[in-house]
Amino acid sequence: MSPKTANHMKWHANGRVNDWLLRHPTDSEAWKSFDSKYIEFSFEPRNVRLGLAADGLNPYGNMSSTHSTWPVILIPYNLPPWMCMKRSSIMLSLLILGSTSPENDIDVYLQPLVEELELWDVGVKTFDVSSKKSFQMHVALLWTINDFPTYGDISGWSTKGALACPPCNYGSQSS
Repeated sequence: MSPKTANHMKWHANGRVNDWLLRHPTDSEAWKSFDSKYIEFSFEPRNVRLGLAADGLNPYGNMSSTHSTWPVILIPYNLPPWMCMKRSSIMLSLLILGSTSPENDIDVYLQPLVEELELWDVGVKTFDVSSKKSFQMHVALLWTINDFPTYGDISGWSTKGALACPPCNYGSQSS
């Protein structure tokens, strides 16, 4: 509904240069594969594609501190590269505070956010100020951005021991 960003939300479909160079996630094989698999979703360029970034930090700089802070942010990848990573576009959706890392319990914290993002099937009626029309907007979480230990926590996959490499899975060689 913002006149400043409404046209930019369709940039990935209408404004980008397709010269086979990787400049934005829209140029990636993952994005193209998603589009070919979910044609109805990709047919509407105003449908929102998100990335989720999460990682722990110690705000006090003391590694022996008994305080842990985990910001969880959402990045709208419909926007062009000069906008999607700007502070004004990134959404702090969750802040997990505690004495230690949430580790495998991070799913408990993420569950309300996942429920809020359940706009895949039904969507939500949204007004597009650039076309002055309403449409049924859907949202997809395309990927997460995190370090390897956090990847294990978010996905539930063990990143330690014999099956530490998710792509290799049971084909990994460990001693």
